[in-house]
Amino acid sequence: MNTLLRGLCTAISISSFLACTNTATTDKQEKKSDSTAVSNAIQLLPPVADAGSAEPFLFTGSNNQVYLSWVEKSADSATLRYARLTDSAWSSPVDIGRGADWFVNWADYPVMASNGDQHLIAHYLQKMDSTGHTYTIQLTTTANGSNWQPAGALNADTVQAEHGFVSLVPYKDGYLACWLDGRNAAMPMSAAHAGHGGHGGQMSLRAALLNKSGKKENEWELDSRVCDCCQTSAAVSDSGPVLVYRDRSADETRDISIVRYINGRWTSPATVFADNWKIEGCPVNGPRVDAIGNNLGVAWFTSARDTAAVKMAFSADGGATFSQPIRIDEGKGIGRVDIAMLNANTAMVSWMEGPLLKAVKVNRNGSKEPSMVIAHSSAARSSGFPQMTRAGNNLYFAWTNDSTKTIATAMLRY
Repeated sequence: MNTLLRGLCTAISISSFLACTNTATTDKQEKKSDSTAVSNAIQLLPPVADAGSAEPFLFTGSNNQVYLSWVEKSADSATLRYARLTDSAWSSPVDIGRGADWFVNWADYPVMASNGDQHLIAHYLQKMDSTGHTYTIQLTTTANGSNWQPAGALNADTVQAEHGFVSLVPYKDGYLACWLDGRNAAMPMSAAHAGHGGHGGQMSLRAALLNKSGKKENEWELDSRVCDCCQTSAAVSDSGPVLVYRDRSADETRDISIVRYINGRWTSPATVFADNWKIEGCPVNGPRVDAIGNNLGVAWFTSARDTAAVKMAFSADGGATFSQPIRIDEGKGIGRVDIAMLNANTAMVSWMEGPLLKAVKVNRNGSKEPSMVIAHSSAARSSGFPQMTRAGNNLYFAWTNDSTKTIATAMLRY
């Protein structure tokens, strides 16, 4: 087996283990979950995506408008589409782009952001060669919500490598983007560093400021060695933007780190909490962050000391320091987290508890309300990463229905 395939197989085995914790009992868990009632506070929204849809992304724009994007796959191409929520129903879908050479992955889904009523930006991954193991991040924008224009590659290099796991948030008159970049990893792989796509060097974390047309105005490398294929997450506090991601030390400790953009300069990476999770490969399970003012909440998954757990921590100073983490899961957590700050002292955290999508309200003092079952899903990778966003006094959820191969959405009035 060549080095690339060996690395890919290693990644598949690791991510399958972590995505399907206790796989021997998954079927039993799913049967048991049939008797677990979905919270009666959950209102399912009318479907909007066709069959063959997956990779949802859900967010609230700067105009407090809720958006949903997803990928629809056919035999020879993929289409990125989006819709807006109005009066508890989705608008007619709008095509963002279509390609026969896209890299479509259950964990590395396209994301969007808005800066103003009609200004939107989105990305997709475009293959660099026929193998599909190397790809670039392509940006596209619209000023009227419907006519999308290509804005070029987010990653400026042309190295045959992986580039992905993008976060986009509105910032000032444009956007902040961050991503995992493989330009330094495109070298022969050693057995000790078999990873997501056969990395020999290290994946790095990079960030850029973009204008509304998606053109890059500044770019930085923020961390030269990070976990290979965990999602990044970004938010803007009153002190400035913050980015959270899964780091990677020389001894393969892969805990969650944060970098902050303060007065025009990025801080050095700092650990949110030292779980000290050592793992010889990427778990494909990234953190999420949200902010209200300088109050932050970060949620993440860890399996340090062979104990799988979902945790979250609060910060009251824009991410400079964090409280002791609060455990969220109930013994069968597999991660795939999201978080929404409800106010300065309270957050809603969502996660996968085996095949169940659950959510719980958490207070800064460590107390939690009873958790809610949002949906019956699946621990399989094909069920993807559920999404959650807040708009006003409502929370919205999106997930892939693995049995029908389409996107489901719901609303919770909290």
